[in-house]
Amino acid sequence: MKSDTLRVPGATLHYELRGDGPLLVLVGAPMGTRFLNPLADQLAADHTVLTTDPRGIGASMLDDPESDSSAEQRADDVAALIARVDVGPAAVFGTSGGAVTALALAQRHPAAVHTVVAHEPPVNDVLPDRDERNAAIEDIIATYEAGDVPGAWKKFLVNAGVTEQQGPPPGPPDAQQIADERHWFRHEMRGTTYFRPDIEALRAVRVLIGLGEESAGQLLDRTSHAIAELLGTTPISFPGGHIAFVIDPPGFAARLREILRS
Repeated sequence: MKSDTLRVPGATLHYELRGDGPLLVLVGAPMGTRFLNPLADQLAADHTVLTTDPRGIGASMLDDPESDSSAEQRADDVAALIARVDVGPAAVFGTSGGAVTALALAQRHPAAVHTVVAHEPPVNDVLPDRDERNAAIEDIIATYEAGDVPGAWKKFLVNAGVTEQQGPPPGPPDAQQIADERHWFRHEMRGTTYFRPDIEALRAVRVLIGLGEESAGQLLDRTSHAIAELLGTTPISFPGGHIAFVIDPPGFAARLREILRS
């Protein structure tokens, strides 16, 4: 594995490369390399795998720490990284907010990608109750800003339709996790969930919508089906739930590899 940085407008991006073969980019938001690298290690056997910390997260530093992050900005960042690596076009796997980044990348930089797998994208705009869902986001952010961090996370999980925690109980957050959490609530959540996909533009690229087998009935089950329907496709099944790539990297990598080869 080798790591490096890249200057982009308003930020310095940290990225990591491992493996050899066709370029595969793994994108999260707010998750960065610390969560995606176990999956990257699995896929590096037959791919050159690029992971990055999104702007404002982890080691990717913003020039202005209080600046907001949009899916479009992050898509431009990923396109710049693909150009820097210079072995594209790339297959891109985006999960959660990173799935929204991947959709924006397909819209804005179609020549940079040949396949986009968007795993459980949290896009309110495709839902009939988008106004209610947007209001819930504003309430979550207001709760965080009022200093009630546990309350904000509780409302976040209720809005997501997650009733049981997936995976082992988390330990106390470290300083970086607290900083990343702050950036997510204050500067990234709106720019992710309020993204408006351009369906016609997305149809020009091979875009696949992924959905976890254990995510049935959750908000991201609804958004994934809604986007897939607009694209004229059906979601592709992945094992586990929303964070299965963290809980079971080998099993998740096997399924992703199968999809990319199909």
